[in-house]
Amino acid sequence: MAAQGVLRDRRVVGRLRLASQRLGDNGATSAAELVRWMTAMQAQDLQAALWAVGVRVPGAGIADVRGAINNGEVVRSWPMRGTLHLVAPEDLRWMLELTAERLARSIAARHRQLDIAWTDVEKARDLALDRILADGPISRSELFKVFDAGSQPTQGQRGIHLLGSLCRHGWLVLGPLAGNQQLIVALDQWIPASRTPAREEALAGFLLRYFRSHGPATLRDFAWWTQLPLTEVRSAFEHVRHELVELEFEGTSYWLSPDVAALLDTGLPGARSLYLLPGFDEFVLGYTDRIHVLDPAHADLIVPGGNGVFKRTVVAAGEVVGTWVLQGTGPRAVVVPELFNGNQPMGPAAQAALARAARRYLAFLGN
Repeated sequence: MAAQGVLRDRRVVGRLRLASQRLGDNGATSAAELVRWMTAMQAQDLQAALWAVGVRVPGAGIADVRGAINNGEVVRSWPMRGTLHLVAPEDLRWMLELTAERLARSIAARHRQLDIAWTDVEKARDLALDRILADGPISRSELFKVFDAGSQPTQGQRGIHLLGSLCRHGWLVLGPLAGNQQLIVALDQWIPASRTPAREEALAGFLLRYFRSHGPATLRDFAWWTQLPLTEVRSAFEHVRHELVELEFEGTSYWLSPDVAALLDTGLPGARSLYLLPGFDEFVLGYTDRIHVLDPAHADLIVPGGNGVFKRTVVAAGEVVGTWVLQGTGPRAVVVPELFNGNQPMGPAAQAALARAARRYLAFLGN
């Protein structure tokens, strides 16, 4: 599809992304629908991931999202970048087939340091599956005891790398929740039906779904997001570009769905929106950089010292304007914002929007 326009205000990018990511009036009807729409949602912090889903599903409570995980309607594994994500169960296997080999090469040196050879992975697989198929789901700590007893040491990150390898190769997956931990199950048992498209079809579909759920975004954004080669991404993109709209911003092409692009003509929502997003949310981390939604001068405030731990963010009109914390528990819990321009008082409308967002989060926790 030919270029449809030129964007001149970076803030419009953030508001379009709000719409693509189902933050607003077009929220999903269930956790399963939302995760399937988003394609993959970063989830190394479980509690953050639960709210990342909940904030996009109007009326959902934490029990609803946990229930979707417990029922296998949503699964959590390492489909790409060596990072935990939430995905739809039928999508996990083909994602792993696209990304696992490249990731395995990238961590080969670390496996040599940990003395993990392929024979060790196979031995760990046999130990894990024998135990799980005989006795059912197992906690990580108990599985590591099985590994240790079977002459596969787990100290010094060796255990988590073994577990990650077994998940990336499609033998294990994280299953039902036990408190704030997830039990480990056999993938073939937990996900009896998987889609199995050919690689070219899988990659083209992956691209299309990413731009629909994350656009406006670039090809480089997708290549970074998946860690797939940019040359292969560009080739696959030719099969789906006719289903997307191209917008130019500062000489760079951004792609998004026609439905979201049409909002530029019919009325772009979100001018007065305010959201309390979790740390590690796709709105902030689903792209190569955050310049469209976050002033670089404030970058260190959401990830202090570049330590990789992202704070919860306050997003107003598609722009990150601060962070927030939850103080207290139960009925006394309150949301406390820490705005970047803290010396500038919020107007009545902004205060009301923040109060609504806080009530929504507390209702989510209390459900």
